[in-house]
Amino acid sequence: MPKKNAFYAQSGGVTAVINASACGVIEAAREHDDRIDRVYAGLNGIVGALREELIDVSQESVDSIAALRHTPSGAFGSCRYKLKSLEQNRAEYERLIEVFKAHDIGYFFYNGGGDSADTCLKVSQLSEKMGYPIRAIHIPKTVDNDLPITDNCPGFGSVAKYVAVSTKEAALDVASMCDTSTKVFILEVMGRHAGWIAAAGALAQETEGDAPHVILFPEVAFDKEKFLARVQKTVEEKGYCVIVASEGAQYEDGTFLADAGSVDAFGHKQLGGVAPTLANMVKSELGLKYHWALADYLQRAARHIASATDVEQAYAVGRAAVEMAAAGKNAIMPTIERAPGPDYDWSVGEAPLNEIANVEKMMPKEFISEDGFGITAAGRDYLLPLIQGEDYPPYHNGVPQYAKLKKVLVEKKLKEGFDV
Repeated sequence: MPKKNAFYAQSGGVTAVINASACGVIEAAREHDDRIDRVYAGLNGIVGALREELIDVSQESVDSIAALRHTPSGAFGSCRYKLKSLEQNRAEYERLIEVFKAHDIGYFFYNGGGDSADTCLKVSQLSEKMGYPIRAIHIPKTVDNDLPITDNCPGFGSVAKYVAVSTKEAALDVASMCDTSTKVFILEVMGRHAGWIAAAGALAQETEGDAPHVILFPEVAFDKEKFLARVQKTVEEKGYCVIVASEGAQYEDGTFLADAGSVDAFGHKQLGGVAPTLANMVKSELGLKYHWALADYLQRAARHIASATDVEQAYAVGRAAVEMAAAGKNAIMPTIERAPGPDYDWSVGEAPLNEIANVEKMMPKEFISEDGFGITAAGRDYLLPLIQGEDYPPYHNGVPQYAKLKKVLVEKKLKEGFDV
């Protein structure tokens, strides 16, 4: 393939380390200047491509790109915009190919979860049919840790570390006040269908009986009576009870405890807050004083407490995506492969997108304790290596210093716009 430009975009909910993947892509692309000319980034993800709003990454300094490695959120802007199927809206995909062709883009790097893997695959397939083949590589990213095949997903390790640390610190607070104050503390974490993040709360435990005392997973049907009995027993025995609850906790019939009655741009149900729902149960049924907290954006933006393992893996899959594309590979995703054995070792592998797109990886049953309120030794063995190591950003005047990009847009070449 002759020398072409590359396009990179960030998709969906951002993470503490997605920009480390961006750093890996851009630095590797600059090293492959025999294959890749310029790197463009979508302003606000794939929406930037549809609107022909392309950031000229060559306008960013070497230092600014390097600083992406320790910068949270999506430096180029992300979006929650799901492209429909080819049958429903072929025009969207054709528009992408037209924009890529107008700007001589031959490489497409899409950094996101299952939905973006699907988009990446479709762009690869349609571009061939339209006579302008694009090498499309999906770069894994999701705090939910629910992409298949890959051992884990960049973004998850740092959220897991944040949740484990927050659970431990909050538990110490509650324990110190439980004699005359709060008896129950509930931390609500992300995880719509998969309970990986909630499971990470268990890493706060150092000895048997430590908090959290109850974990609620989407994979385990919520039993109100069983839950309240466990809370009551824990308070009686320890004086307090700490709960980590996944936002996707649901009843046996699949109804979410916190169904808000609406859906987001991806067609997912909007969840209205499982923590206050549980708190109301505790208050009305048990009469116990409570506090609850919603980790929300804090858990995925906390770069100051990121896992060093997570940062390294995020950067590695970004670099690998470029290496794979330069080697002529297409419609694949770099994966993280865990070596067998007691010592944690990993490497970068690859998987075809038709086995990745729109497939969710749930918590295995063998990772969840028999009573459904905790994790097993196997679950702990899986999770613990992913939160190892610290990778602090530089600080100035007591706060972290993060990258600030110019985000200079290239001149549009297509006369007609595109409504998004």
